[in-house]
Amino acid sequence: MDRPTWAPEGVDMDKPSPARMYDALLGGSHNFAVDRMAAEMGIKLVPDLPRLALSNRAFLRRAVRFMLDAGIRQFLDIGSGIPTAGNVHEIVHELDPEARVLYVDIDPVAVVHSRTILAGNDRAGAIEADLRKSDDLLAAVRETGLIDFDEPVGLLLIAVLHLVADDEDPVGKVAALREAVAPGSFIAISHLTSELRPEDAGKLGEQSATVNKIGIIFRSKDQIVELFQGWDSVEPGVVELPLWRPESQRDQHEQPGRSLGLGGVARKV
Repeated sequence: MDRPTWAPEGVDMDKPSPARMYDALLGGSHNFAVDRMAAEMGIKLVPDLPRLALSNRAFLRRAVRFMLDAGIRQFLDIGSGIPTAGNVHEIVHELDPEARVLYVDIDPVAVVHSRTILAGNDRAGAIEADLRKSDDLLAAVRETGLIDFDEPVGLLLIAVLHLVADDEDPVGKVAALREAVAPGSFIAISHLTSELRPEDAGKLGEQSATVNKIGIIFRSKDQIVELFQGWDSVEPGVVELPLWRPESQRDQHEQPGRSLGLGGVARKV
């Protein structure tokens, strides 16, 4: 396969990436054939999978608006993925052009596209870093000068912690971020769940492990709630994605009672 002009050298075009698969599910164009194939295989197993992607994106929008209303003016989006319509900086800068946004992703394609979109914008940036190496990630964030950890931060961990295995201590990774941010900071987490549709979750999890070789972990609600240890939960707590403070019927991409994702927002006191 010819390498697209937007694909950085060194990117493995024969291995699917969660960020590019998500882009494919959202109808984006910055993905490879292997990513589209993996997404299509998932849709064959669970036909409403694209609705989950839309539901997750809508949750991100509402969580960011909630944090803005609470006074947050700097956002750290970890596992930000491929830029699509309704990026965090677009939502944020519509309200306050002086607010700051830093995108972080492990996928170099996602980082390159973010930097291209943000060219000339000194209030937003993008870096390549790994959530599983939290000390290195935090050091890289500090080096940018965009995020001031002495002031409240809006942490966004949207559809990323289900890529962190149990033996990589996802609870500990979130705790390290909590220790780094100032009181008054918020965190938003969305996560794939086996809570409501264990059979479908099992099929997708098996496919990700054996076919795509990615290792996506569908966790129970109790396990996802545990990620918020040490944070003060915001109502309505950890709930199905379309049920977290919906703004209109347009936010109901998934049928309540059947979401494959849970999400919540919490505050550091």
